[in-house]
Amino acid sequence: MHSAVFLIEFGAIILGLGLLGRVAGRLKFSPIPLYLLAGLAFGTGGLLPLGASEEFVAIGAEIGVILLLLMLGLEYTASDLVSNLKTQYPAGIVDFTLNALPGAAAALLLGWGPVAAVVLAGVTWISSSGVIAKVMGDLGRLGNRETPVILSILVLEDLAMAVYLPIITALLAGVSLAAGSLTLAIALGVAGAVLFVAVRYGRLISRFVSSDDPEKLLLVVLGLTLLVAGIAQQLQVSAAVGAFLVGIALSGEVAEGTHTLLSPLRDLFAAVFFVFFGLHTDPASIPPVLLPALALAVVTAGTKIATGYWAAKRAGIGVKGRWRAGGTLVARGEFSIVIAGLAVTAGIEPALGPLATAYVLILVVIGPLTARYTQPLAAWFAERRGTGGGGRSADPVPESAAALPEPASRER
Repeated sequence: MHSAVFLIEFGAIILGLGLLGRVAGRLKFSPIPLYLLAGLAFGTGGLLPLGASEEFVAIGAEIGVILLLLMLGLEYTASDLVSNLKTQYPAGIVDFTLNALPGAAAALLLGWGPVAAVVLAGVTWISSSGVIAKVMGDLGRLGNRETPVILSILVLEDLAMAVYLPIITALLAGVSLAAGSLTLAIALGVAGAVLFVAVRYGRLISRFVSSDDPEKLLLVVLGLTLLVAGIAQQLQVSAAVGAFLVGIALSGEVAEGTHTLLSPLRDLFAAVFFVFFGLHTDPASIPPVLLPALALAVVTAGTKIATGYWAAKRAGIGVKGRWRAGGTLVARGEFSIVIAGLAVTAGIEPALGPLATAYVLILVVIGPLTARYTQPLAAWFAERRGTGGGGRSADPVPESAAALPEPASRER
C-alpha cells in the first residue's frame, strides 16, 4: 500500500510539473516560480501535504542541485575557471561587501546579536547557483558574453562557503578556536585538492570516463559526480562545488556526450529541487516576517544587480550584458536555506528561520523576473531619459572582452 501511495504521489508531482512547464513555456516565462508555488501548496501547512514521497523528493532535490552545477561546469575548461578566478576576485570582494553587510545590519537592528548577524549576512550574500543555472538555461544565455562573469561570481561564492560554513558551524556550536580552525583547514584543503586535480589531470579524467557506449558513459560520469560531491560534503565542502569541478575536469567528446545524456535528468531533478524547497515552507510562518523580509529583499536585489553590473563592466561587457549579469544574480536559494537551517537547529533566534525562508522565497520568485526583464527595463528608462544607455543597439565588443572564454569554443 505504501508503495502504491508513493507512486501515486510522485507520479502526480511529475505530471503536475510537466503541465506547469507547458504553461510557463506558452507564456515564455521561467517555470521556477510555478514549481515553488506548487511546493508551497502541497508542503507543510499547505492544501494537501504529501507523506509517502517526501523522503524521495528530498534526495531527488539534492541530486538536482548537483546535476545543475555539473552541467554548468561542463561549459568551461579548467583553464577558463582559473583565469576567471584570477581576474574576477575583486568582484567577489564587492559581492561580499554589498550583499553580506545588509543582512548583518538587519540582524543587529532587529536585536538578534552578533552570531545571528553573521548568519543573516550569509543568507543575503550567497546567490542560488541552482536557480541561476536553471534560469540561464531556460533563457538560452549559457553562451552569452556576460556568462563567464556570472559563473566566476557564483564559483567564488561557492568556494567562499568552504570557509564560511565551518566558521558559522563553530560559532553556533560554541566550539574552541582550535577545533574550528581544524575544520576550516580541512575544508580549504579538500577544496584546493579537488581544484588542483581538475586543473592538472582533467585530460586524464576525461580519458578514464570516456566510452563509446552511452549507457557506460552515463553511469560512470553520474557515479563519479555523486561520489565526489558526497566526499566533498562529508569533508565540510559544498557538494555543489565538487560537482562543478567534476564538470570542469571533463572535456572533449566526453563533455559533449555527457551534456546530451544528462540534460533530461538535470531537468527532472532540478524541477524536483524547486518543489522540495516549497514543500518545506509552512505558509503560516511567512506573514509575521513578511515586511522585514520584503525590505531586505528589495535592498539586496538592488545590491546584487549593482554587483553584476560592476563586474561585467570591469570585464569589458557591453551595457546590455551588464544589466543582464546583474539581474541574473538576484535569486537566493539552497545555500541561504542551509545557513538559516543551521541557526534554527542551534536555537539562536526563533524568528530567523521564517525570515530567511520568506526572504529566499521572495527572491527565488523575483530572480527569474529580474534575469529576464532588468535589461529591457533599463533600456526603457534610458530611452525615456534620452540617454540611449542599454538601448537597442548591439553590445560593443571592446578589446578587453576578447580575452573572455566563450563556452561554445570549448574543446569537445
